[in-house]
Amino acid sequence: MTTGSRQRSRQQHDEIAHYLRTAIREGSFQPGDELPSEAELTQKFSSSRGPVRQALAALRGEGLISSGRGRRTVVLDNVLTQSFDDVISFSQWCRNAEIVPGQRTQWVARQPAERSLAASLRIADGDPVVSVFRLRLMDDVPAMVERLNYPLEVGRHVLAFDTDAGSIYQELLDRGVDIDRASRTIDAIGANEEDAKLLEVPVGTPLLRVRRRAFTGAGEIIESSDDRYLPWKASFTMNSTRGNPSSMSLVSTEHTAPA
Repeated sequence: MTTGSRQRSRQQHDEIAHYLRTAIREGSFQPGDELPSEAELTQKFSSSRGPVRQALAALRGEGLISSGRGRRTVVLDNVLTQSFDDVISFSQWCRNAEIVPGQRTQWVARQPAERSLAASLRIADGDPVVSVFRLRLMDDVPAMVERLNYPLEVGRHVLAFDTDAGSIYQELLDRGVDIDRASRTIDAIGANEEDAKLLEVPVGTPLLRVRRRAFTGAGEIIESSDDRYLPWKASFTMNSTRGNPSSMSLVSTEHTAPA
């Protein structure tokens, strides 16, 4: 296959996958509905079967459609996967959901890392970090408290940034910080007095906690964060299918002390 043929195949694959994702998101295909057959999609897009099968394989890997072996492919879910930026950036996630993001910075500080934070960032106890504590808003309503921590080399960009102006994540990207991947641990925690006051809920209200570490492409840890959402403001959905690796891991905490 020539370079031009490969490029056309790739473009068709992306076009077909985009069409199907959009139709699922907008409700043209509901969970349980059959998708058009390979032959129908081939005709619709004036394509060979290769790009059609690539597009369907991509949606299977995302958990949106069934395997289709020996039967018509059906829609399994209408919750689409999100980009890395959407998941790691509260501001971008809100905008894509047509919600106006906001923030009220409580404080920004350069301080020595205490033991558990130093371990999370893989730095020495007492090494300098830059920490940010913000209340995050959705359409000007409290939704989440955010605790961000950066080693000084990364945090110096945060010290020079107006943290009430918008996305710290985007500012770091604009400054050339390599943010390549992230790990997340999701659990529940009762609101302490500080969180309860900011979120305008009683002390002890269950909050959805997302602890995140962000890494460079070389594996260096550049962020350790703790986000605590009101559970009626956000939830997490993950699609997985048999035979495809999942980014979710179910981990026992039976012998782990609470953080």
